[in-house]
Amino acid sequence: MASDKVLAFGDSNFDTEVLQSPVPVLVDFWASWCAPCRSVAPIVDALAEAYEGKVKVGKVNVDENPAIPSRYGIRGIPTIMLFKDGKLIDQVVGAVPKTQLEALINKAL
Repeated sequence: MASDKVLAFGDSNFDTEVLQSPVPVLVDFWASWCAPCRSVAPIVDALAEAYEGKVKVGKVNVDENPAIPSRYGIRGIPTIMLFKDGKLIDQVVGAVPKTQLEALINKAL
């Protein structure tokens, strides 16, 4: 992960970091072998920088943390989910433009 603002979420800390967060959380479900995941990574990094203090941004490696993707029925990656007040409020699947992810985040602010 390029930006130190992007957090690593996993099976052990997902509930605490995401579901109990006082601010909205953008979660990128990815894998190292996934080319579209690599193409969206710089966008996720930029969003983490741009929304610092307003939105928490993190990633879940689906290969290393199988329980969370299973819980949310993730079948394709990248899947980017937005959580607010412990609830999933929106998601997109696939490599999408930055403007689409910004619109997703702005729904929660």
